[in-house]
Amino acid sequence: MELPTNTFKHAIRESRQQLGFWCTLADSYALEIVAGGGFDWLLIDTEHSPNDLRQVLAQLQVAAAYPVSAVVRPAWNDAVLLKRYLDIGAQTLLIPYVQNAQEARRAVAAVRYPPDGIRGVSAVTRATRFGRVPGYAQRCADEICLLVQVETREALSNLEEIAAVDGVDGVFVGPGDLAADLGFVGQPGHPEVQQTVEETLRRIRDCGKPAGVLSIDPALAQRCIEAGAVFAAVGVDAAILARESERLAAVFRRSDAAATTS
Repeated sequence: MELPTNTFKHAIRESRQQLGFWCTLADSYALEIVAGGGFDWLLIDTEHSPNDLRQVLAQLQVAAAYPVSAVVRPAWNDAVLLKRYLDIGAQTLLIPYVQNAQEARRAVAAVRYPPDGIRGVSAVTRATRFGRVPGYAQRCADEICLLVQVETREALSNLEEIAAVDGVDGVFVGPGDLAADLGFVGQPGHPEVQQTVEETLRRIRDCGKPAGVLSIDPALAQRCIEAGAVFAAVGVDAAILARESERLAAVFRRSDAAATTS
């Protein structure tokens, strides 16, 4: 049995645009609805959604049936968390709140086996197809993709050093936390934040590393892509459900009000 190819990793390495979608509903059925929607990658979030290991496993299993890549965001840059997601078959991880090159190197070590890292070895996991992938331990690094998230002024001051770490495959800009650190909490659309995000994407591109971002503002998302975001997420499942349900209710509330006054 062959080691699965990480199409996302190879695509961003070749600067082929990858359009993404954020999955926060912590449910495999909900993920399956969007898995066939035409996106290149889906982000399975565990930092700001109630996903646990088994729920992530179920979502990875569902995504595997569709022509879409799954990216898992652990809650923290923790070697134990990263090991568990890798063992259940995650091939691409997005690590939040990486502040400097040392933290980036720590993440790299967590996804690599000794002597290059500290990942624990188990021969019978979903990642190894339960022992059916020959030479998994020797070859898996070729298909594991490590993305690090920069989302503070400190991280931006260390950006070039973070991007230069061997084993970092891409750098993602987190607009929400960056806005807060810049003094505009809850305002990722603030002009100063938007300018900083676009400048950061260009800096990442100039470092020779693929750059990524999340924006549910279509105009800003397009500008980010033009600024160099090779992997850009343009929607969030919970946000779409919330806003569209509100819009639908408002339409019929207005209809009811018009009917009672006529």
